[in-house]
Amino acid sequence: MGDALGGPVEGWTPEQITERHGGRVTGVVGPWYGDDWRTARPIAPYHKGDGHVTDDTLMTHALVRVYETVRGHLDAYSVADHLVPDLMSRPRWIPELEAEALPLQRIFLAEKWIVTRLHYGHADPREAGSGNVVNCGAAMYMAPVGLVNAAHPEAAYAEALDVAGAHQSSYGREAAGVLAASVAAACTPGATPVSVVEAALAVAKDGTRSAIESVCEAAAHHSDFESALVPLRAAVAPFDTVGPHYREPSLGARRPSRLHSIEELPIALGMLLVGDGDYRRTVLGSVNYGRDCDSIATMGGALAGALHGEQAIPSAWVKTVGEASRLDLHAPARALAEVAREIFVRDTAERRAHEAAFAELVGDGR
Repeated sequence: MGDALGGPVEGWTPEQITERHGGRVTGVVGPWYGDDWRTARPIAPYHKGDGHVTDDTLMTHALVRVYETVRGHLDAYSVADHLVPDLMSRPRWIPELEAEALPLQRIFLAEKWIVTRLHYGHADPREAGSGNVVNCGAAMYMAPVGLVNAAHPEAAYAEALDVAGAHQSSYGREAAGVLAASVAAACTPGATPVSVVEAALAVAKDGTRSAIESVCEAAAHHSDFESALVPLRAAVAPFDTVGPHYREPSLGARRPSRLHSIEELPIALGMLLVGDGDYRRTVLGSVNYGRDCDSIATMGGALAGALHGEQAIPSAWVKTVGEASRLDLHAPARALAEVAREIFVRDTAERRAHEAAFAELVGDGR
């Protein structure tokens, strides 16, 4: 839902969004340029808006299909063996193109990198992400890793880092791990927005951790996204390499660094706090923030959804997005839940076997 709502206003500022729509976005809206979306730059040829999902959802669903195939924990080799063929060999309905096409023909260059490095370059999957631009491309589709490792943030973090190694490096890879850990933490019974942030900080490293701290400290002073928009941007700005003009990235944009962070994850966590975990408020705060708001709202929606489940998501949004994007939004969820249960059963058996073996090793006191 966050992806579809944020897509048509991606790249713009909160002020521009308000001017274009006569106020804040409160649900599904049409293309930024109206009926001229087919030719208007920089949007063309994509039909963003009207409930169409973007590459965030396409990649997320692709990762779910990999879990369906492997039916176990994933690693970088899973990306090479299954995700890459899925992206480049089977046409699917692409809502923004209003046509069937290979997912590879829609995804951004930073995601096409996976195919270039693994299929054509034969790189080691564990290292293939090195050299790619550092952005939110891996983090934006890592929610399934958090769900498979529900209530175990450390395991989600480790698995996501492995998977994302085929796609990203530096703080882009780190953000993928932290997003997955945050989703896993949100699944814990009794979880709150504060406990989710605490779990994120417990695993986050370097600039990613500092950015989350800064944004969430600012978010703690707000309970309405309207007043939080400027303070949250100011809090993340020192860690963001893109710079003040999203469509005109700075010279140092998206380069590896231990001091910096992607913008999207800290803002999503901040909006989760501002919205007190409420799904609608978290997603709408993320959407109206502008800039890379489809990915921010994708992450914010994943976190709020993991906290509260499907019942928290406005049913009207689900109906509109499902129909407009020609997607069965429930099928991937059911499939992933089934795989998660299978994995948990095996993980439990392996853990008990380890406990028994260790107990035997120390049983005589040595």
